[in-house]
Amino acid sequence: MRSMTLLTLGSIGLIAVSGSTNAVAGDVRSPQVAGVATVQNDAPTFYGDVVAILQESCQVCHQPERPNLGGVIAPMSLVTYEETRRWASSIAEKVEARLMPPWHASREFRGRFVNERYLEDHEIETLVAWAESGALAGNPADAPPPLALNEAGSSDSWTIGEPDLVIPIPSYMVSNELTDDYIYQRVTISADMLPEDRWIKAVEFRAGGSYVHHIVGGVLGGTAPGYGPFYYPNNVSRTLRTGSTIRFEVHYHKEPGPGTAVLDQSFAAIQFYQPGEVVKNVMRTTSLGMMDFEIPPGDPNYTDSSEFLFEEDSYIHFMNPHMHLRGKSARYVLTYPDGRQEPLLYVPQYDFGWQHNYYLNEPLFVPAGTKVTLTLWWDNSADNPTNPDPTATVTYGAPTTDEMGFGWLHWTEAEARNIVVGESLR
Repeated sequence: MRSMTLLTLGSIGLIAVSGSTNAVAGDVRSPQVAGVATVQNDAPTFYGDVVAILQESCQVCHQPERPNLGGVIAPMSLVTYEETRRWASSIAEKVEARLMPPWHASREFRGRFVNERYLEDHEIETLVAWAESGALAGNPADAPPPLALNEAGSSDSWTIGEPDLVIPIPSYMVSNELTDDYIYQRVTISADMLPEDRWIKAVEFRAGGSYVHHIVGGVLGGTAPGYGPFYYPNNVSRTLRTGSTIRFEVHYHKEPGPGTAVLDQSFAAIQFYQPGEVVKNVMRTTSLGMMDFEIPPGDPNYTDSSEFLFEEDSYIHFMNPHMHLRGKSARYVLTYPDGRQEPLLYVPQYDFGWQHNYYLNEPLFVPAGTKVTLTLWWDNSADNPTNPDPTATVTYGAPTTDEMGFGWLHWTEAEARNIVVGESLR
């Protein structure tokens, strides 16, 4: 068990939303239906039943201008009937298996997180029945109004909206031979870019492609597969100072070989709090990191833990666990000064390809003396389909084929500072 100290830099963390990278095109489940099907009996229809579910839980990613979530981009749009019908069987399979929409907190925590994504049982039943009955179109007049989505072909669109500042991360040629490497790029925030110090409200990274394992950018936080934009919740923030230098850590990982070279161009977009808005407090981050574990070959359930003690009354805002390809499960547990314990988050099936920030609906007050314990599990067995080598003894390491063990925790002091934006930060 390790006692962790506070980190002052931002963590890998951006809010996650639904999407799919592994759906496979397939025919609808009722082969006798061809072309545009029409309503039969009481079968669900696209316009009358299905599109409302897609709007609520899917189209945020599955739209013509699909967002880049840490290098993960949904492979198809599910906005129109013509686009969606050919994927009916795949949709049914994914939702029945609860693989889509992607969300990995245990269902016992349902209702705790702002950005959680669940389908109700009756919604799953509707999508499955729609596929099995021939993916009927129905009457377009029955459809709800369409969502306001990003315009197709608008490559400058950002999920956070119009950014106040876009920082191009210096481009880098990822060579044919590269398998796994860390590149460090520095960008100085000039007065032309940022005339004065500003309070950060939201950050969205746009990774150049799936070959980007992660980007970490100091006070800007970072991105990894599956992450969406990073929002500072509950009127908390950090400052970006003019004249400061941001050190971007860009981790590349891909299969080497002829024709795999690519010129990476990644970006970071930032929105700031506006003059007159109030920042209640400054965000702090601790990593709960584990760095001296040793996972035996073939071990299907190796575990390690670390802890952090709050020395002052505080509020917890959100958290995000991080492991690599052998990551299996993660659990955060609070122990209050009176000995009472409270589970904070349990991720029973961690997925490296879909990493999330878990934003609490309301900041959670923890009195001084409260301890948070992070427990992680790894699967180094041959039964783990993402395990690069079950015969290896695995230790902490930067390459994707090694392992990491972090449980980022984002919090503030309980006593509000109530900083008025526009006043001097010096």
